[in-house]
Amino acid sequence: MIDRQIVDKIFDAARIEDVVGDFVSLRKRGANLIGLCPFHNEKTGSFNVNPARNIFKCFGCGEGGNSVHFIMKHEQLSYPDALRYLAKKYHIEIQERKLTEEEKNLQSERESLLLANEFAVEIYAQCLNNRPDGKAVGKAYFYERGFTDETIKRFNLGYAPDEYEFLINEAQKRGIPVETLEKVGLALKSDKGGYYERFRGRVMFPIHSISGKIVAFGGRILGNKTDKLAKYVNSPESEIYHKSNELYGIYFAKNEIVKQDKCFLVEGYTDVISMAQAGVKNVVASSGTSLTQGQIKLIHRFTPNITVIYDGDAAGIKASIRGIDLLLAEGMKVKTVLLPNGEDPDSFARSHNASDFIEFVNNNQTDFIHFKISILQQDAKNDPLKKAEMVKEVIRTIAIVPDMLLRAEYIKECSTLLDVNEQAIYNEINKIKLQEKQDELKRLEIEKNREQNQLKSIDNQQNIAQIEENYEDFAKKIFVKNKKIENLERELLTFVIRNGNSAILQDENGEIFVAQYIKATLEAQNLKFTNPLFTQIFEEFIAESAKQNFDVENYFKYHNNQYISKFAAEIITEKYTLSKMFQEEEITLTNPDEIVIPEVDYEDEQSVRAYNKAVKEFEQKKNQHNRELKLIVQRKSEKIVKLFNDIQRVLIEYINENTLNEKKIKLEQLKKTYLSNNQDEIRKIQTELTEINTRINTLSKPLGNRAIIKILK
Repeated sequence: MIDRQIVDKIFDAARIEDVVGDFVSLRKRGANLIGLCPFHNEKTGSFNVNPARNIFKCFGCGEGGNSVHFIMKHEQLSYPDALRYLAKKYHIEIQERKLTEEEKNLQSERESLLLANEFAVEIYAQCLNNRPDGKAVGKAYFYERGFTDETIKRFNLGYAPDEYEFLINEAQKRGIPVETLEKVGLALKSDKGGYYERFRGRVMFPIHSISGKIVAFGGRILGNKTDKLAKYVNSPESEIYHKSNELYGIYFAKNEIVKQDKCFLVEGYTDVISMAQAGVKNVVASSGTSLTQGQIKLIHRFTPNITVIYDGDAAGIKASIRGIDLLLAEGMKVKTVLLPNGEDPDSFARSHNASDFIEFVNNNQTDFIHFKISILQQDAKNDPLKKAEMVKEVIRTIAIVPDMLLRAEYIKECSTLLDVNEQAIYNEINKIKLQEKQDELKRLEIEKNREQNQLKSIDNQQNIAQIEENYEDFAKKIFVKNKKIENLERELLTFVIRNGNSAILQDENGEIFVAQYIKATLEAQNLKFTNPLFTQIFEEFIAESAKQNFDVENYFKYHNNQYISKFAAEIITEKYTLSKMFQEEEITLTNPDEIVIPEVDYEDEQSVRAYNKAVKEFEQKKNQHNRELKLIVQRKSEKIVKLFNDIQRVLIEYINENTLNEKKIKLEQLKKTYLSNNQDEIRKIQTELTEINTRINTLSKPLGNRAIIKILK
């Protein structure tokens, strides 16, 4: 349990722009910051960070909250663990009692796997620095590649001894079960029983997540490699490692990528390390695998600009050229660089400093059309059929570009380079787009048919029997699952949090406030919130608002209940991100007292004129002051009337929806009664339904044309 004072200290220290900025590239927009949402796929930034309120909100997927909520969602951590994460970031000490063995065993599997990897990094580093074979084989390899001790330490490089159970035995000394090592891929089960290690006699490249956690390893074989052993072995997929969503070096490169607004993409571990050591730090690697959408989205969060660096290996280029199409489909701005023959990013970086490397890139980078054509032309040469296929391949790539204007520019370029009529390219692209739409419609039709077949397979008689057996539970489910009711409850609670202590009515007993009015109306209709979270918020507001200096915003935004604080942050975000056209224009009252009226010497004509002028100005300013005051009162009155009308509208819809819900339940009751053929019960329910319909019509009248009366058959 973390003490409340420490929690408050963490919230005070954790600035939302710093926390989010570790994972998302943010840019200024007015008083706020925006970027690409890390929680859903988007090409136009709708992720909004409000530093003044210390909260975030995505207007694309709806995610929102404070710094803790962001870390919980992004890092898949529990509420306490997200607090610990931020405490560590801001160097806040958390005093917690030591966990018992039983509690350690109850820790999440994810935490256990991460701890196992951290342990492995520590052991591999010790082996590299302290064991004779680690120094003679592992460190010698890194020195040969030009890596400094500082670089080796920064990237957590290590050495795995050429032994079958070295790490397993060390883990057992630390109380780490071999089963945990197996789950992260450090140990493998033997056919003969027992376990042996995956990485043996290899230099180790730990793979860091975007937040710096060790999620996997890559190991390179050294010494006398046989044909049976792969040059590189990587960790398998696990609970904490999904290779399609990870990039080697992203943790070390993310800040520099944002700063440079560009990312270099290479293939291997040593490429990244050598370039970073040379001073080119905005570089990541796909770790020898084909580029995936998950990896591209990871880069796109920090920059839309990417330069793919290829070495002179033609076969390797052709195998990885598909990655360009994926980059374009995500709306990335793609450049390519081909290094001189015999060079790869690792060797080129070792023989050049950062400025030379950047100069070479700037002088030799080209757009994807020139690059793709130059690669494909090598095969086409003078063969007309191959040339036609090459043209189609380039056009297919252009068709992927989502930006229509950019696509048009590429079409012009392609037309010139390949000597193909522009209209012919447009026609081909239109065919591709039409085929894509047809394929999507077919997919949707297949999905729809599958769902319909599933519904047809349900035994209706069995459903009726279930209703007869447990009707009350069935009716309760109908009520609770009504999404419209929950949305209306949310809207009512929004009024409470934003305006709960604002007066909107006056009666003989004095002013009536927003929260009081909503509470009285619900009680009069014998209604309660169906969402238990909303019930708690409403009840706490009523109780706390009676206290002096009640700060509703901070009370709920930093509430102990993570779900309440998340809800409050979302409500507050919506409040403070209104479009400028809807924001109220401020009125600064004219102050007539600013005018100094001079004393009058009636014998002096100039003095009399000055006096008359001052009196006239005073009268003008006084009249202006009264007009402005009247306008402020009028605007305030209009605001109160609008607020009251909005609340009344939502309340009427809420009562109406609950009544409709009651009608649903009665209709289900009627269905059940028909089965029993109880005529008296049937007439009774029909009478009740008539009364409910009358109430629905009565309640709907104040809503006018906005009311939607559902006809339930």
